[in-house]
Amino acid sequence: MKVIFLKDVPGVGSKDEIKEVADGYARNFLLKQGLAKAATAVAIESVKALEEKRAREVKRELVESQRIASRLDGVEIEIIAKTSDANTLYSGVGAEQIARAVRKQLGVDLQVGQIDLRKGIKECGEHRVKIKFPHGLEAELIVRVSAG
Repeated sequence: MKVIFLKDVPGVGSKDEIKEVADGYARNFLLKQGLAKAATAVAIESVKALEEKRAREVKRELVESQRIASRLDGVEIEIIAKTSDANTLYSGVGAEQIARAVRKQLGVDLQVGQIDLRKGIKECGEHRVKIKFPHGLEAELIVRVSAG
């Protein structure tokens, strides 16, 4: 019997996959548990349309990520922070402050998790920070921290 999986079933099939399985297994387990539905012509067309829609969304997301990554790559933003006499910051500059500065200065919304900052910036000067995007894209942003 041909079925369309509604949920992932380990070792058998993944969600939205169309697969031929034994009739008894389909009727007695997959259909009763709500893990799959019978693969009718209408249901198959629906799954194919959904796959095409997902592919378009992934492509659109990739294009948008590429556009933002190219816009941010090599761009410099400035953050003004309070410092001590030795030019060290009272409190480090973290991913949240960088995300706010990018939003304010460049008009680009970044999630804090996209900013690859292993530890906070503790000194004035120029620092290179990687920004990660979906599909393995990256951009390098220059963060200039000044005394204020």
